[in-house]
Amino acid sequence: MKTAADIMTAQVITVTAETTVQELAKLLSDNNISGAPVVDDAGNLLGVVTESDLIYQTKKLHIPTVVTILDSIFFLENPDRMEKEIKKMAGTRVLDIYSPSLTVVQQDTSLEDIATIMAEKNIHTLPVVRDKRLVGVIGKKDIIKTLIP
Repeated sequence: MKTAADIMTAQVITVTAETTVQELAKLLSDNNISGAPVVDDAGNLLGVVTESDLIYQTKKLHIPTVVTILDSIFFLENPDRMEKEIKKMAGTRVLDIYSPSLTVVQQDTSLEDIATIMAEKNIHTLPVVRDKRLVGVIGKKDIIKTLIP
């Protein structure tokens, strides 16, 4: 049975939180990848940034619905969500747009578990770690390659 170590890309292209959005877009396009791990100066994994994060910058802004009663304004949705959307849409650095919540796998995680995680959590770029250090990355294309005899 194949594991993460068998299918991962060990030569990982990473970015830092200070990488600009334009540099990120060029990096993803030039290397034909859909995302990259975000690391700090010591190489510690901070999160992942993907094409979806870049595409988010061009979407329409959703204005929360409000109701006015007796000169009081009541938000029917969380106004903090709009603030986060604006920050992400106006972001100029990876720090502004990346996802810090991480799902990672170990080198010995099975192919079936990896496919399940990626499908159920809609993840396109899955970091592989050993002792909390980034050792590889798995993309959806890596899963698809396992289907070719």
